[in-house]
Amino acid sequence: MLALSNLTGYIKRLNVHSALAFAGMAGPVVLIITDIMASSANPGYNPVRDSISSLALYKLGWVQTIGFLAIGLLIEIFTAGLLYNIRTRRGFHFSIACLVIMGFGLLLLGAFRTDPVGVSDTTEGIIHNVTALVVFWLFPITCLLMAPSVRNDPYWKNLYKYTIIAGFLGFILVIMVIVLEDSDSWFGLAERLLVANMIIWVEVMAFKLLYLSLTRDNS
Repeated sequence: MLALSNLTGYIKRLNVHSALAFAGMAGPVVLIITDIMASSANPGYNPVRDSISSLALYKLGWVQTIGFLAIGLLIEIFTAGLLYNIRTRRGFHFSIACLVIMGFGLLLLGAFRTDPVGVSDTTEGIIHNVTALVVFWLFPITCLLMAPSVRNDPYWKNLYKYTIIAGFLGFILVIMVIVLEDSDSWFGLAERLLVANMIIWVEVMAFKLLYLSLTRDNS
């Protein structure tokens, strides 16, 4: 009965900040599910070798497209939660702008497919590839710009070191992806590690936002 009472109490405390947190939590989950579904439907696809984007060229490619569109939209929504819930320091609004551009970039990744390997570059493929690089570079920049504000806010400061680590790891993984771009063996794995670093950070920040929305006065 006590557990049920506590659950009821938390449900009653749900608010707009909770909804923004749920958006951030849902985005990575949707992307993972669509990636697994599309990968599983294509036995010839190798997640260690092949890029995530190339799934859009296979059977059920539309599923992967939905994943990009969904996480892009949900990150845009979630960003508002960070904007209104973290005490700002210098660089914070630039980090929010970067996160907004990242979300828009993910929408573009869904709207414009990559080119098949060995085929001449198309306008659609160029837009996709350039956008992917922009999104990849913006993530570590976002983390490092947001870190001072995270450290300055007593509600968020326990995520300061993690945000710094995620940012520096992001830089390393982007460089790794660029180096392995023409590789026939490890590119897919490197790209997945890079994306995993990004979406885990989003998930952690979203869970923190949800917790705060249920335990402090956001009126």
